[in-house]
Amino acid sequence: MPAPVDRPVRGAAAARAGSEDRAGHDPSKVRLHVVTGKGGTGKTTVSAALALGLSRQGKRVLLVEVEGRQGISQTFDVPPLGHTETRIVHDRSGGELWAISVDAKQSLGEYLQKFYKVGRAMGLLDKFGAVDFATTIAPGLRDVLLIGKVYEAAGRRGRGGGLAYDAVVLDAPPTGRVVRFLNVNAEVADVARVGPIHSQAESITRMVRSHTTAVHVVTLLEEMPVQETVDALAELRAADLPLGAIVVNQLRDPLLSDRDLAAVRAGRTGSLAERVTADLSSVRVRATATVVGGLLADAAEHADRLALEREQDAILAQEGRLTVRLPLLPEGTEGGGISVLADAVAEQGMI
Repeated sequence: MPAPVDRPVRGAAAARAGSEDRAGHDPSKVRLHVVTGKGGTGKTTVSAALALGLSRQGKRVLLVEVEGRQGISQTFDVPPLGHTETRIVHDRSGGELWAISVDAKQSLGEYLQKFYKVGRAMGLLDKFGAVDFATTIAPGLRDVLLIGKVYEAAGRRGRGGGLAYDAVVLDAPPTGRVVRFLNVNAEVADVARVGPIHSQAESITRMVRSHTTAVHVVTLLEEMPVQETVDALAELRAADLPLGAIVVNQLRDPLLSDRDLAAVRAGRTGSLAERVTADLSSVRVRATATVVGGLLADAAEHADRLALEREQDAILAQEGRLTVRLPLLPEGTEGGGISVLADAVAEQGMI
C-alpha cells in the first residue's frame, strides 16, 4: 500500500500569520482563555491541554470549570475538585497548574458578604431552599455568580503585589449559551445603574471584552459542530467579544493517498484490490474475495469521511481564524495523551 498522505497542517509561520487575524490579539498577552464548543467536541479536554501548555511555559495558571461535571478531575486523574483552588500540576519549568470547580451557592455567599456583609445568612437561606430556588429559577443569577468568581481570580493580587495567576483558562458553557453567559454582566449593569454591583458588573464586562481575553471555539469536522461553530463566531462578533482560535479536535490521519481516495470514491478499485491482495499474501493472510471486499468497503467509508471533513474544513477556513488541529487520541487522555495535546496547542501558535 502507498504511504499515507499527511493532512495539511499549518507550520509555525502559518500559525504566526493566523494569530495576526485575531483583531489585535497577541497570544502571548492573553490572560483569560475562554473555551467553548458544541457538547461532545471535547472542550474540557482542550481547556485542560491549553492550561497545561501554559503552565509548561513557567506560568502559574488557573483552570476553571463552571458546570459541575468534574471533567477536569477526570482528565488529570485527581480527586474531585471543590470551590477551593487546588494545585494539580507542578511543572519542572517552575510553572503551576491550579484548578477549581466553581460552585454557585458558595459564590453567592461570597457575593453577599462582599457587598452586603451578610455572608453568614447563607446558612439560613440555604435551609429554606432560597439559594436553590434563586439559582435555578433565575439562571442569569447563576451565571453572574459563576463568572464573578472567574473575575475575582483573574484580578486577584498575590503577596508581592503581582497578579496571583499569569493566566486563567475557563472551561465555559457550550456554544449555544456562551454569549449570554459572557454578556450577563452587561445586562446586570443596565439594571443596577449605580452602586458596587453596577461597578463590578461593568468591570467584568470590560474583562471579557478586553484584548487580554480570547474566546476559543472547539469543533469536529462534522456538519452540525461546524455549523454551530460558524453560528457561534457570528454571535460572538455581534456581541463584541474577542475571538481566539478555532480548535479542530479529534483529527484522523488519512490512510490512503489522494489518488487512491479518489479512485475508491469513483468506484475504480481494481488496482487497489490487487495491491490489497498482494499485501495480505505477503503477511500470509488468505486474501479471499470476502476479506478483500470488506477492506475495500472500509476504504470507501474512509474516503467518504475524509471528503466530508475537507468540505467542513473549507467552511471553517472562510472564517479567517487561527485554526489549531488536534489529533484523535485512540486511548483518550490516559498515558500522556493530554501532554500530546498541550504540545500541539503550543506548537501551533495558540499560546
